[in-house]
Amino acid sequence: MDDEGRAGHRAGYRDALAEPRFRVLFGTRTLAIAADTLRMIALSVLVYGRTGSPLLAAVAYGIGFLPQLVGGALLGSLADRLRPRRLIAGAYALEAGAALALGLLEMPVAAALALVAVVACATPVFAGASNRLVAEVLDGDAYVLGRSLMTMASAAAQLLGLAFGGLAVAAAGARHALLVAAAAHLAAALLVRLRLPDLPPPPGAGGGSVVGESWAGNRRLLADPAVRALLLAQWLPPAFVAGAEGLLVPYAGVRGYGDAAAGALLACSAAGMLLGNLAGGRLLGPAARERLAVPLMALFGLPLLPLALPLPLAAAAALVLLCGCGFAYELGVQRPFVDALPEDGRGQAFGLLSTGLMTLQGAGPVVLGALAEVLTVGQALACAGAATSLTALCLRGPLRRAAGVPSAPVPAEAA
Repeated sequence: MDDEGRAGHRAGYRDALAEPRFRVLFGTRTLAIAADTLRMIALSVLVYGRTGSPLLAAVAYGIGFLPQLVGGALLGSLADRLRPRRLIAGAYALEAGAALALGLLEMPVAAALALVAVVACATPVFAGASNRLVAEVLDGDAYVLGRSLMTMASAAAQLLGLAFGGLAVAAAGARHALLVAAAAHLAAALLVRLRLPDLPPPPGAGGGSVVGESWAGNRRLLADPAVRALLLAQWLPPAFVAGAEGLLVPYAGVRGYGDAAAGALLACSAAGMLLGNLAGGRLLGPAARERLAVPLMALFGLPLLPLALPLPLAAAAALVLLCGCGFAYELGVQRPFVDALPEDGRGQAFGLLSTGLMTLQGAGPVVLGALAEVLTVGQALACAGAATSLTALCLRGPLRRAAGVPSAPVPAEAA
């Protein structure tokens, strides 16, 4: 079978957007991500205003990441057992209720953080159900481009949330900003309830213990070499680069670039992600994306290596932009990942993917920050780049086998 036949028919972004169910999931998820970003900023400002503690403000900003590990481990099987419309709409309504409570009630800081943490436990479940539904309604290359659209929309929503969230908090106050976030989540819940068909759960969904089935499902997924390699490919490079992004503020300060440079560097990273996904989706065919997955994964890390050297701001910005473009490697991983999953466990698999991604992205800045205490900030950034490229090298064989890409022949003498 040739490359195009193996990877499937080449689709376009219009093919993905032509599917009404995908449009609903795409639009509501984008709205919810912008609301999440606004909620994170507003809660961080609110906690800092009440306590004066930078540590508690940082915890408030990232409190929604780590609890997802608990939700994915103990509740992941629900993504394949419940009707997706009820599950997704209920999750958005739960987010709306939490933001409403934070905005209206004078609860203690510990209670506010606990509320956000408990709600975050449900994120892998509804994310798994949503991504499973996307994989069911979009076939082949249309699915890959649909995920590309969601990635680009997520980056754009985060940029807008970060850009206008601070302005909204400054203009209306943290509590009013939380009410706006609650309204946006409620709108997402209503759109899902009114526009998404009430589809049944997958055939053969389990009926035993939720926790026991979740544990067993996660063990089964991680025991599969192909699934494990594809999960690591989607977990580790973003975690290393997220850790590097967490160092861009001190990096700009150490290099003397100026106060506005850190925001510009972060914007370059997000812009590179958008450009890379757009170029990969429009210019490359399915087979080419899968062949280039490993080189692009290496590209994701290589531009960080020169940041150990003293560079002018323009050169550093160009390198960070190029690093963001390397995130397009994920386009070549997504079809093999879906193909490797068991039919009756796709929702839990996507939930496990989300769990590991969010957990490791939350841990990445902590690990790289600790490394920067021992080395220089530039050297820590270079270490993140080296770890990303090393991951690409280590996963080269498993990823090629999962994608059905033949390895280069080995000469008889070398064998």
